[in-house]
Amino acid sequence: MIEIIRAGGWLMLPIILCSILAVAITLERLWTLQRRRVLPKDLVTRVWEWARDRQLDRKHLDILAANSPMGQVLAAGLANRGQDREVLKEKVQDTGRHVVHELERYLNTLGTIAAITPLLGLLGTVIGMVKVFTAITTAGVGNPGVLAGGISEALITTAAGLSVAIPTLIAYRYLRGRVDALVVEMEKEAMKLVDALHRGVAQEPAA
Repeated sequence: MIEIIRAGGWLMLPIILCSILAVAITLERLWTLQRRRVLPKDLVTRVWEWARDRQLDRKHLDILAANSPMGQVLAAGLANRGQDREVLKEKVQDTGRHVVHELERYLNTLGTIAAITPLLGLLGTVIGMVKVFTAITTAGVGNPGVLAGGISEALITTAAGLSVAIPTLIAYRYLRGRVDALVVEMEKEAMKLVDALHRGVAQEPAA
């Protein structure tokens, strides 16, 4: 393996660094974007229990916000439950945008790695072919050993770049899809909360 890396030239270093970074980001996002961490199963039930027991004070809202990304959205709605529906909806959506930004953390970096590693491999190919033509100019085509170095460098960097880019692109698309699915679920739960709170506020004078 060391010999292959050496044969690939100095461009193997950034390709290897990109692969390490891609693996680290993918593992971190897979851990962070688990459904149970973003949308805990019993979270909404717990909120309605607090509402029923009239325990929606600042302490419980802080606990809710620290619980999960979904908890942050619900806490923002509950903290403004006395406002008009449009104001309440705006507060929830504003918090939701911040939460989505956190869920998408590092995904742009992952996409960038998927895009640049093939280009690094292509650059290695170009550099290797330049070395081949330089060797031909200097020593002619009669010595295959002189040409082998440049050709191997061209092929190794190309293969390395694609080997990093393909799984990284798959991971990026998968994680992006997971974020989108989680955001849809959060929006549904948030809109249910907005509607429920709005009905509750509207019914208070009649009560």
